[in-house]
Amino acid sequence: MPAFRLAKRLRLSPPGGTEEEGPQLVIGKHNVVARYAAGEIAEKLGNALVAPVIPYAPSGRIYPPEGQMQFTGTISTTNLTYQMVLEDAARSLKQHGFHMICFIGDSAGSQLVQSQVATKLTEEWRSDGVRVINVSNYYYSLKNGHEEWSETLPVKVLHPEAHAGYIDTSELMAIDAAGVRDNLRSAYSERDYKTTGASGDSSVASASNGRKYLSLKIEAAIKQIQNASGIVK
Repeated sequence: MPAFRLAKRLRLSPPGGTEEEGPQLVIGKHNVVARYAAGEIAEKLGNALVAPVIPYAPSGRIYPPEGQMQFTGTISTTNLTYQMVLEDAARSLKQHGFHMICFIGDSAGSQLVQSQVATKLTEEWRSDGVRVINVSNYYYSLKNGHEEWSETLPVKVLHPEAHAGYIDTSELMAIDAAGVRDNLRSAYSERDYKTTGASGDSSVASASNGRKYLSLKIEAAIKQIQNASGIVK
């Protein structure tokens, strides 16, 4: 089968997010990581195309502010707005002939809505043979191996998955070092979070470990996508 016909079967839609990431990381960190990871996943699958990153996601109530909206730089959406964007994006891709649409979200705030939209549209399009999946194994540490691998590190880091902490910083160091201000990497406590928007120890983050964390997420996503349909095996 020609490559372009294979590509029409599978589309990766990478929701990112624009939110503060502490004093040491750029606010578009989720978008940078989502774009990179989706590209790697598509290349390894060999039969997928990557849609542009959706740069906004639910990141807390806008007014009065909560969550990441408490910090300057965050651009949030309501769950309803995000749901409508995802649905319209997926409907557009279906119209163009894609048979499987995969949400690969890099933000915690997007996961629930992605799952709900995927379930809704898959049921709606069952007779058309079109599936939408939320590639949740990419994000959750119990599924992608982050938690287990963190335990093997010689330097033990408390809460490596903390916001703007060890893993977040390591991943960005691996793919966009210019987005990390090394002089502001530090061991931020929960108390620090209230003023800095960061928690966890980014002082010992490393590009090499970031590459490992990214590879674990990418491989977990590939396996989930492959298991979801015989089309991509």
